[in-house]
Amino acid sequence: MKLETGMENKQPTRILITRLSHIGDCILTLPVLSAIRGQYPEAFIAWAVESPTQKLLRHHPDLDEIIMIPKGWMTKPKCWSQVTKNLRSFKFDIAIDPQGITKSALLGWVSGARTRVGGRGRWGRELSPFLNNCLVETESAHVVDRSMELLTAIGVEGEDLESRRRELPLCEQAVNTMAAWISNADVNGPFVVINPGGSWASKRWEMDRYGAVASYLKRRYQLQSVVVWASDEELEMAKAIHEVDPKASIIAPATSLTELAALTHRSAFFVGGDTGPLHLAVASGTPCVGLYGTTRPEESGAYGSEHLAIQKWYQAGSCRERRSAENDAMRDIHASDVIEACDEMILKLGLKLQSVA
Repeated sequence: MKLETGMENKQPTRILITRLSHIGDCILTLPVLSAIRGQYPEAFIAWAVESPTQKLLRHHPDLDEIIMIPKGWMTKPKCWSQVTKNLRSFKFDIAIDPQGITKSALLGWVSGARTRVGGRGRWGRELSPFLNNCLVETESAHVVDRSMELLTAIGVEGEDLESRRRELPLCEQAVNTMAAWISNADVNGPFVVINPGGSWASKRWEMDRYGAVASYLKRRYQLQSVVVWASDEELEMAKAIHEVDPKASIIAPATSLTELAALTHRSAFFVGGDTGPLHLAVASGTPCVGLYGTTRPEESGAYGSEHLAIQKWYQAGSCRERRSAENDAMRDIHASDVIEACDEMILKLGLKLQSVA
């Protein structure tokens, strides 16, 4: 049901999206941006975001403005004043809050937007229900679908979500950089991207098992794996995977977010846990084999029917408890489970590979 927003007889012209942090979560909000643009092609649409996600949004054709928000701005009076002044200068009509927490809802409130849309109930957390004035009771499980439900409040509804999906625009320079690396690294034919990292230690799988998967793909299909990383700790993980079978994998160079998007776009499919690079691969148009322990794939997993999810059991608890938990649920996923999923993905994609019995 369409909510009373005060906009029934007026086309919104200036819209703010407040989705601040975590690369994966921001990527999962991209369908919201595309849906708004589809409904209101002439609107001015801005996105309030923290670093480093702005690098991915920079080339998006549906976005008019990126508004950088300093981390910790709420606790710094000078920052608060600057953020408020900046946001109010845009004279927003509507603020959309897919994040549903205090800091995201507060941005809509200080922006002066008359209509501030957010979630009600479980997904309207902290002080967001008091700061947003147009609350939507969402029914869907997945964060993409829940975020899209918020848009019913501004007249975006009744559209097949698949038609709203849009791949992340790739940076031409990054595409060229990764194409040159692939050529110089002698990566011949299709390859798989493996990402062992995770923002939570509880989301990480075992390195020897990733190595076993890479070894199997090379031995069975002559399919090479490229292992990506984003920190010194993750580089050590990549080295551990590579050492299991040095002929099966190549360690990727240090990559920016745009270069990682370009690399995953070139890959046959992606293997990794529920973290930013997985969702970046999805947005780059790449099928994923996702491993889940402390998150539910039906709520925050790779979005779309082309992806495969592996979860033995869900390590429940509050967000803080799951973040600090051991990776027991991930350890219960065996190498054979992921190998079986890779076989299924290869069959599903119809990849023409040299299978060796």
